[in-house]
Amino acid sequence: MFRKKTAEDIIVDLVVYISLIFVGIVTLYPFLNVLAVSFNDALDTVRGGIYIWPRKWTLKNYEIIVSNPQIYNAALVSVARTVLGTVLGIICTMFVAYPLSRKDFVLRRPFSAIMVLTMYFGAGLIPTYLLYRSLGLLNTFWVYIVPALLGMFNVVVVRSYIESLPSSLIESAKIDGASEFRILWQIIFPLTLPAVATIALFIGVGHWNSWFDVYIFNSQRPDLSTLQYELQKILASVSMQVGRNPDYQMGAMAETQQVTPNSVRASMTIVATAPIIMVYPFLQRYFVKGLTLGSVKGE
Repeated sequence: MFRKKTAEDIIVDLVVYISLIFVGIVTLYPFLNVLAVSFNDALDTVRGGIYIWPRKWTLKNYEIIVSNPQIYNAALVSVARTVLGTVLGIICTMFVAYPLSRKDFVLRRPFSAIMVLTMYFGAGLIPTYLLYRSLGLLNTFWVYIVPALLGMFNVVVVRSYIESLPSSLIESAKIDGASEFRILWQIIFPLTLPAVATIALFIGVGHWNSWFDVYIFNSQRPDLSTLQYELQKILASVSMQVGRNPDYQMGAMAETQQVTPNSVRASMTIVATAPIIMVYPFLQRYFVKGLTLGSVKGE
């Protein structure tokens, strides 16, 4: 039997609902505002007053992006980089996290301590550049993949998740004659899907959003340019035109239907985030569980 709600219960529920509605509005409004600006005429946007619905519809902001012939090849490179980098990153993470989760691994603590140091200290840009050059990674596709194969934070998440599994699973598999490789991929891996989905999202978003490594390490290979780098170049080009041309006033914009950096930035944001938004719902059900059970625990 459900007890009748008291006035205090109703007040608490009302406060919770109002708080959730407020948080939802605060969370969604920036994205809806950017979406509205991206579909609104640039001149009209300068006047202000655009909130969650375009006042003067236009596709001009997107036309300047899709009219760039390099954008399509860059999108393919970004997709290939994201997919391949995520798959190989998961494999490498599993190969490292599994032995570090085993208490019978003699070098578990030294390796963990050494790898955790990499989370706090880096060599810097110049030593990194020299290292990549000595390895022959400069101006190649693999400069996107190899340096990002392993992240210690991802290893910690997966290792902690594996440690939360019953040790009897591994012991039973060993009694049945299963090898370590078979235990990892046929027993541990299916049980760690929440953690794997979590790090897959981290790795994939990192690859998809990256553009600075293209600028530093692959600037001489336009065919290996990524979507984010091309979008950055488009924004820089529009900003430079606005800065150099004194005739780029409101009147001139009305006649030539030009775009502004703000309108291009909004359309770039939508183009860049749309693929991640479409993928996220498939991983969301694993995300919270993976982070909760895979959180950092003491040795």
